[in-house]
Amino acid sequence: MPGPSPARAAAGTPARAAGYAERPSRLPGAVVWTKSPVGPGAGLVLPDGCMDLLWSEGRLLVAGPDTRAYHPDGPPAHWAGVRFFPGTAPGYLGVPARELRDRRVELAELWPAAAVRRLRERVAAAPVAATALEAAALERAARTGPPDPLLGRLVAALEAGRPVAATADELGLGARQLHRRSLAVFGYGPKTLARVLRLRRALALARAGVPHAECAARAGFADQAHLARDVREFTGTTLGRLLAGRG
Repeated sequence: MPGPSPARAAAGTPARAAGYAERPSRLPGAVVWTKSPVGPGAGLVLPDGCMDLLWSEGRLLVAGPDTRAYHPDGPPAHWAGVRFFPGTAPGYLGVPARELRDRRVELAELWPAAAVRRLRERVAAAPVAATALEAAALERAARTGPPDPLLGRLVAALEAGRPVAATADELGLGARQLHRRSLAVFGYGPKTLARVLRLRRALALARAGVPHAECAARAGFADQAHLARDVREFTGTTLGRLLAGRG
């Protein structure tokens, strides 16, 4: 499935940070990643439209879709995860995304205890935890079937900066229907998803050294002040501090 491959480390550190590694998954559109504890603390996890299946220190968790930066707590730890293509995790995991918005939840709260116990034992015994998680995700996907093809088209259109109303028309969906389906698969409405993806575009440009005003224009913001407001709302800090790793 085509679409964005957001860099999201559940332990809180951006993909460029030391100790973080990722690779494309055999599950279309997904990413398999690991995070090793490096240094005394962890950075922010920024909204990206995705959900993750996580393993850390014997625990299985699900990271729901974020509408604000997540601040990790607790001591540094080893993490492994599968980050799903936006909108696909609810079908694989069997839970509407809106129920997990801005939450980290134990998998045992979502699946039967026996199923979680078997997966926990399987991952704990595997030579590479991330590979075992990926295998489990592939098996779930095989049982649940492929995601709605409209998902990929919707994400691609919003990632390209297409207006929500025009995108709904192109997909043959009414505004209310699109909003209802978006709540189930993304955890929030299509306008919020569009803003999250727009911010990602701007941050990618800024990290590449593009001046902030040009980032705002190229990503689809009205102006640099508009970009600054969205950065503050979604991340709780400024663009300069975010790029400097001080968020």
